[in-house]
Amino acid sequence: MNVSFFIPAHITGFFSIENNADPLKNGSCGAGFLLDRGVKTTLEDSDEFKINVNQGSDIVINEVLKYFDIKDALMITQDIQLPIGAGFGTSAASALSLSLALNEFFDYGYSYDECGQIAHRAEVSLGGGLGDVIAQTGSGMVLRTKPGAPGVGEIKSFDEDLFIATKFFGEIDTSSIISNPEHKKRISLNGHECIEKFKSDSSLENFLKLSLRFSQNTKLMTGEVESLVNYFNLSDDILGASMAMLGNTVFAFADNESTFRDLKIKNLNIDKLYTKRQL
Repeated sequence: MNVSFFIPAHITGFFSIENNADPLKNGSCGAGFLLDRGVKTTLEDSDEFKINVNQGSDIVINEVLKYFDIKDALMITQDIQLPIGAGFGTSAASALSLSLALNEFFDYGYSYDECGQIAHRAEVSLGGGLGDVIAQTGSGMVLRTKPGAPGVGEIKSFDEDLFIATKFFGEIDTSSIISNPEHKKRISLNGHECIEKFKSDSSLENFLKLSLRFSQNTKLMTGEVESLVNYFNLSDDILGASMAMLGNTVFAFADNESTFRDLKIKNLNIDKLYTKRQL
């Protein structure tokens, strides 16, 4: 038997931290978007228990497995298609794709939201992104209007046909940012303001403008990220650019893939906006 699930990467443009003692309500609000690369988890029958991950460790897998009583031999393979610790929500995609795969493989009978809640709990336990799991249940651009796990929090999706370029400059430890009182205060103050402004105008133009303002006001951009963001924003054919939250990564939007290829920037990755219309 063979079961596979794919979950798209998620990049946040701006957010507010909404902590709660209940892990299912602990989360964040904000806005971001999904890429057509992400994490694919495959489960197969095996003579022994095996875990194969193409990058990083098996810490997320082992955290999710705590919620499943599995005694059978099994091979778990994860293809993580983007850098870890770069603001792509790969740990959440790993947790959600695994939770869904285990549910189907062993016929647990959990709903999609219940699988999402397991993944969200795993993310909270590991200090990962508090809003990635619920965002990854959406499509295109995603506004998180109520914090928490799938079935608890609330999102709105906006589908667009766009290309996104990303360039990764190194890892950022998400937990070190969201647990720091000074960072939390600055993030939530600016995040709440951006969210309210985006609710009144949910256009791509406004998302990009607010994302840039958020990255500047929270003082999270490194010099190399700021330099490339400024370069993109000076280009007439680029719709806008900012920093992935939370990662030392630049993202930019354009209508055409050739816009990015013509710039000839080294190690620039180009993706399409992931929408459920593609499925």
